[in-house]
Amino acid sequence: MDTDRRLSVRVLRRLFHSAVPGYLALGFGLASLVLVFGFASASMYGVDHGINLIAYWHVPLAIVGGLALTVTFVGCVLYLVTSTRFWEQLAHASGELGFIFATLTLVTGSAWGRIIWNTWWDWSDIRLVTFLFVWFIYAGYLIIYSGAGDGGRVSRLASVYGVVGFITVPISYASTRLWTAQLHAPSIGNPDAEANITASVLFVSLLAIFFLYVYLLGNRVRLHELTSRLDEMKDRTRTKTHKPTGGD
Repeated sequence: MDTDRRLSVRVLRRLFHSAVPGYLALGFGLASLVLVFGFASASMYGVDHGINLIAYWHVPLAIVGGLALTVTFVGCVLYLVTSTRFWEQLAHASGELGFIFATLTLVTGSAWGRIIWNTWWDWSDIRLVTFLFVWFIYAGYLIIYSGAGDGGRVSRLASVYGVVGFITVPISYASTRLWTAQLHAPSIGNPDAEANITASVLFVSLLAIFFLYVYLLGNRVRLHELTSRLDEMKDRTRTKTHKPTGGD
């Protein structure tokens, strides 16, 4: 088991040091722009308006944001089990990106809803309310982690919070099927869905956002590792500087 975990760390570190995710993010990102503005349907929910094109990024941001928060959950669990710093750093880096993607999901959704539903926000919609709750939960995770510093106790507290708080993520994503949604009717597997999204364009945009996430995650984890090395060097230098000399 320990060997498998060490192998997983090595594989992930090799991925994070690779330039491939960045090139894929750039390639699929450009393809997404061309397809969205050149071929995608701008007619949804009975409304023909250019704002509908935002759906091709709103939906992938929501999906990849949920994936990022799932990685945070897994990283928190592995850190609590193994006390390996890499998993803590991975969890925090992915939590930061998940929070950013969740924020962009709320912003793009509000802009889209203002035209389609004639409202920026509707407190009666179960998806909106539960997703906002997820946003607050992970804002709390980042705040707790920011106070961790080099303290293992606070790091473990943040990880426990990340594990427990994750329950809000699947609840939010399943909310439109568990309860009656005011605005967000289920679209996947629902033949009566009014959102006429061009699936192929949506898939390309999803790949673009996914590879962007992997690229940014790798950069953030490497920055974590660099910061840790610098802190260790400072500690060693400080120890040598204050080391008492003989004969005093």
